[in-house]
Amino acid sequence: MNVTIGNFCRVFGNVEIHDNTTIDDYCTIGYPTPLAHGRALVIGKNSLIRSHSIFYEGSVFGENLTTGHRVTVRELTAAGDGLQIGTLCDIQGHCEIGNYVRMHSSVHIGQKSKLHDFIWIFPYTVLTNDPHPPSDGFLNGVEIFDYAVVATMCCILPGVKIGEHALVGASSLVTGDVQPHTVVGGVPAKFLCHAGDVKLKNGSGRPAYPWPGHFQRGYPDSIVARWKAEYPEFDEVAR
Repeated sequence: MNVTIGNFCRVFGNVEIHDNTTIDDYCTIGYPTPLAHGRALVIGKNSLIRSHSIFYEGSVFGENLTTGHRVTVRELTAAGDGLQIGTLCDIQGHCEIGNYVRMHSSVHIGQKSKLHDFIWIFPYTVLTNDPHPPSDGFLNGVEIFDYAVVATMCCILPGVKIGEHALVGASSLVTGDVQPHTVVGGVPAKFLCHAGDVKLKNGSGRPAYPWPGHFQRGYPDSIVARWKAEYPEFDEVAR
C-alpha cells in the first residue's frame, strides 16, 4: 500500500514493491535478464528510488533502501536494511550487502563483492573482481567487514579483505588484506597507523575511530543506544 510510481517509469511483472515506497520518474524496475534465473526483484518497505535508476530482476533489498539518481543495480544482489546508494553508483550484481551500508556517488561494486554491516564507501571507489582481466568466469570479489571505511578514489583489487573498523585512505590502491582497526594508504597501500591513533580535527583530541563514538546521523535509535553502551567515549550528536 501507499506505493508511488513516478512518470515515465517501466515496472516489469516480476517485481515486489512493499509498502510506503516511492519510485521517481524515468526509472526501470525489474529489468528482465536470464541471469536472474526467474527470481523476482524485491524492494523493501519505506524505500526511495530516485529518477533514472535501473534495477534488474532477481535482487532483494530490505527496508529503507535509498538511492540517488541514475543508479544501476544488476541481478542477484541481496541487501539488508538501510542501504544507501549514491548517484551514478553501479552495483554489478551477484553481491551480498549487509545492513546500513552507505555508498556515496560514483561507486562501482564488482560482482561477487561481499559487504558486511555499517560500511562507508566514498566517491569514485572501485571494487574489482577479475585477477586476470579479461577472464571468463573466474571472479574473486572484495570482502569488507563491519564498520570499515573506504575513502574517496580508491581501487581495491580482487579477493582483498578489509577488516572491521579499518580505514583505507583516499586515492589508495589496495593490493593485499587490511587488518582490523588499522589505517592503510598509498600506491600500493601500506600500513600507516592504528585507527585509534587518528584524532578528530575539532580540537577535542578524541579518537576519530571507531567512528560510531562520534557519528550517529541517520541511524535508528535502537542502534545508537547500542553504540552508546559499547563505546565509552560516545558523544551523542544531533540527528
